[in-house]
Order: sequence, then C-alpha cells, then structure tokens
Amino acid sequence: MSTTDAARTHPARHVRPEDHDRAVWLRAGAWLALAAGLLALPFIVILMGDPPAARGLTRDLSLGLGFATLSLAGMQFALTGRLKPLLHPFGADIVVVFHRFLSWGLVALMLGHFGMLYIWHQDDLGVLNPLQAEPHMTAGRVAMGCFLALVVSSEFRKRLKLDYLWWRYLHVALAITGFVMAIWHVLGAGHFTGQDGTRGLWLAATLAWLGLILWTRVLRPWQQSRNPWRVTENRDEGDGVHTLVLAPEGKPLRGWRPGQFAWLAVGNSPFALREHPFTISTAPDKGNHVRFSIKPLGDDSKRLSQTPVGARAWVDGPYGTFSVDREADAGGFVMIVGGVGVTPVIANLHALQERRDPRPVILLYANDDWDQIAFRDQLARIAQDIDLRVTHVVKTPPDGGDWPPEDHVTRDGMIDAEALADLLPPESRDWPHMLCGPPPMLDAVRKALLKMGVPRRRIDSEIFEMV
Repeated sequence: MSTTDAARTHPARHVRPEDHDRAVWLRAGAWLALAAGLLALPFIVILMGDPPAARGLTRDLSLGLGFATLSLAGMQFALTGRLKPLLHPFGADIVVVFHRFLSWGLVALMLGHFGMLYIWHQDDLGVLNPLQAEPHMTAGRVAMGCFLALVVSSEFRKRLKLDYLWWRYLHVALAITGFVMAIWHVLGAGHFTGQDGTRGLWLAATLAWLGLILWTRVLRPWQQSRNPWRVTENRDEGDGVHTLVLAPEGKPLRGWRPGQFAWLAVGNSPFALREHPFTISTAPDKGNHVRFSIKPLGDDSKRLSQTPVGARAWVDGPYGTFSVDREADAGGFVMIVGGVGVTPVIANLHALQERRDPRPVILLYANDDWDQIAFRDQLARIAQDIDLRVTHVVKTPPDGGDWPPEDHVTRDGMIDAEALADLLPPESRDWPHMLCGPPPMLDAVRKALLKMGVPRRRIDSEIFEMV
C-alpha cells in the first residue's frame, strides 16, 4: 500500500473533530451545566427580586417542588425533540432512557408538591371538587392527572396492549395538555409569580417550549415532506429479518456515520407519527442508498417489514453514537451481539470493509437457531476482505452429522462468562467492546467483561428498544 493510500484509509481520517473524547466530554458537561441552570433559574429569579417572606418550611418546600416539576416538564420536550446538538455527546438512546427516568422524578416531585399541601396546608389547595374550585387549581389537578397517565401508559404500554400509533397520539396529547395546564396553574396561583420578572420568566419559558413543540411536530415533518425517499428493494435476510433499500428522491442523508440509526416512516405523509427508529444497516462509504433491516417484533414493525417496492418513505436522521468512527485509536474491536442486534454491527463492518481497515475485529454472534441466522453469508464475505473473526454462538444447535459446519466457527450454548474467557484473547481487553442485543444478555455480558478486567469506559452498548 502506498503512503497516499495508507493516509486515505487511516482510521483517524474518519473521526470528526467533534467526536474526539475531549470534545465529547466538553459538550456533555456544557449540556449538563445548562440543564442544572434551567432548573435553578426560577428560584434565582425569585430570590433576585424582592425575596418572599418565609411562610413555613413545608409550605415553601411544597411550592419549590411545584416550580421544579414545571421546569422538568418543559425540559422533557427538549429530551424528546431529537435535537442533534443535544444528542451528539450522549447518544439518542441514552437520552431517551434518561427521559424515562426523569419522568418518574417529575411524578415524584409533583406528588410531593400536592401531598405536602394536602397534609399540612389544605387551605392553599381550596376546594377539591372541580365544579367548585378555582379554574387554575383545577388546571393543576388536570396537569397532575395527565403526567401520571403519560408515565403509566408509557411504562406499561405492552402490558396494556396499547397500539404503538395510538400510544404516540396519546403521549403527545397528554404531554402538551399537561404542560399547558401546569403553566395555567402556576400563573393563576400567583405564588412567587406576581412580580413582572417571575411572570415574564414563565411566559418566556412557555413560548420557548411551545416553539420546540412546533418545530418537532410541524416544521421538521414539513421539511421531511419536501425530501421523500423511495423503497427500491425488500430483501429477506433470514430469521424473519427484511432489509428495505431506500433511494433518495431529494437530498441524500447528511453527516451519516456507520452504526447510526434514523426514524423511518412509510406512507403518504411524515406527519402521521407512524415512525420507528431503525439502524441504518449499511455504511455511508457505499453510496447514498440507505438500508434498514427490520425484524417484525410487534406493532408496526411487521407492516414495515412487508413494505412493497416502490413505496414512498420518509427518513429523519442520522442519530446515535454506536460507531467505529469514534474510535480512531482503537487497536481492534470486540463486537458482541444477539439476534437482530447485529444490525448496527453490520453497518460498522461494511465501513471497515470498504476502507480495508487492517485492525482485527472479534465478533461473537448469539442466536437460538443455526438455520435462521441473519446476515450469515454476508459476514462470511466481509471476513474475506478484513481481519474479521466471527464465532456463531448457537443456543440450540441442530441434530445430525453436519454439525459443527466446517466453513464457520461455532460454539454451542450462550455468551456467558466462560465463553467470553475462552473466545477473547488478553490483548483485546483494552479494545472497544460494542454490545447490542436483548437487555438480559447485555447485562450479563457487561458484568462478565468487567470481572475479566475490561475497563468500563471500553464497554459501549446500543439500547435494543427505545419505544
């Protein structure tokens, strides 16, 4: 290989300045500091004005919990708004998980606010009967009901057998209604908001969050509507996985890294909320066409896996940080996946293949059944071009004399601590370990890797299901 070719294929060439560790940590720290500042802002504004006289610890604490609840409620719109500058340092999947945990914190603060007043200061609550209560007080109780229903319906959606599309409609409606009712309640109650500064703060915050909702639900879908895609192929990959190949009819996907995902909608309009996050299962090095590998696991995924050639589609992305392009200094890679969790790994492997990357890659691929392994032949072809060592870990190997196959490396059972100790050489401990698969598998593998001495910072996982 010539010096020019070596420079062109060097891993560092594919790492953008914003993806270096220092830049990522600085951005993450800046966002966390901004979030803390936004939560503290209402209290700072109140105290910088004419500080209110103390009215009792429990009463003031309850009102403070109310302000914190509203701040968290507004922040939730930012966490779910798919703002790329916010998502970049953390990863979209991590932000969604944080959003879910923060929702429970919001509910706890809200119940604390109501409960403390109910126990110690019922005079402030007034009449509980909505037919007799002040409108702004009823608005607060409506907001509390909306947020409770939102969290419960999201956490237990599958147990409640809520259809995905209808759950999304319900989620948006409850979130917007709850936030508007909460603003009405705070301004109507007037506690610490009678001054121009504090009242102006809440009005400005309301306009900012409403602007974010307008961008998320109206302006961004409108932009997508001007840039449609067309399904050019629907390919059966085995194990029920179908790959949709999409061609841009407008601008191609920009700023796309291997291993990232996008939100995909198929139909006449991107406004319908019928979109799902799927990994882009090919690499940007292969051209402008994108592929989404879909396994029907319920809800709309079965419908999408059967999308006919010629259908119109809408793509919002890219998102995610599960990419080899953030690991320029890695000596090699360990990739541990289960089932359809192989999809983002396939995209990363395609990129390494296209670049003829010389670094070794160890792939442990777990499946229940040998005959239904997705991308098995594709992995074998990639291994002909790069230093890829694939071990298929099969839970239930087939009966008969043809097992194990001569042209594949296999292992019976599951990816457990014993398998990891046998299959991962000592020199791989400081390589990036990229994990994707069912949560129970990831938890077990992560614990085993830590016990083996793999640094925590070297273990990265892609959340298997975000919605």
